[in-house]
Amino acid sequence: MGEPIRVLIVDDHALFRRGLAACLSEAGEFEVVGEAEDGRRALDLSRELMPDLILMDILMPNCGGLEATRWIKQENPSVKIVILTVSVEDQDVFEAIKSGAEGYLIKDVKPEDLRRLLRGIWAGEAAISPCTATQILHEFARRIRPGADGASPAVLSPREQQVLELVAAGQANKEIAAALCVSEHTVKKHMRNILEKLHLQNRVEAAVYALQQGMVARPQRPRRQAEPA
Repeated sequence: MGEPIRVLIVDDHALFRRGLAACLSEAGEFEVVGEAEDGRRALDLSRELMPDLILMDILMPNCGGLEATRWIKQENPSVKIVILTVSVEDQDVFEAIKSGAEGYLIKDVKPEDLRRLLRGIWAGEAAISPCTATQILHEFARRIRPGADGASPAVLSPREQQVLELVAAGQANKEIAAALCVSEHTVKKHMRNILEKLHLQNRVEAAVYALQQGMVARPQRPRRQAEPA
């Protein structure tokens, strides 16, 4: 095992921060290097501690998580930021990803799933709770005009197009590697080429691009259950 992933926890509830720190500390691959109670303190600590990964709540006093994410990403684009919140509002989900967050998780996530998803983030994958994945794709597809600021899919090699289709279908690097009978390292290399050729920033934007180009079926927006009579 290499060096542990250095984590900064940002949440206005001290008890939740302590519980989350204990959850991560159970696994030797994470080291909680600091805690912050709001976005302003998170910005200060991110400068001081230079964490590898930040777990960020949205609703906090003084400065919320979305604003803090934008500030921190502007100063340190390499840090991984994962939103960990109770909010499943479309606007929050959309703005978090647009602000540069690599993931969006709901606080009811199980401890073992949280650790697994954070390991995926560190490996270059997106961490998205199942209940928000379709929301994210739907909002991006609705708001981003098809064909805007993007290259033609013809610039991709046939293999890169296969990888993009599987990314849009929600498959992780390990699953893509198994499906195409290649190594995960090769999948990561293809993803870097795809993002560079299409002028995109992350896997979520790549998935939306594939939807817009008709490379995969557009997801159906989840219906809200009717109130009981």
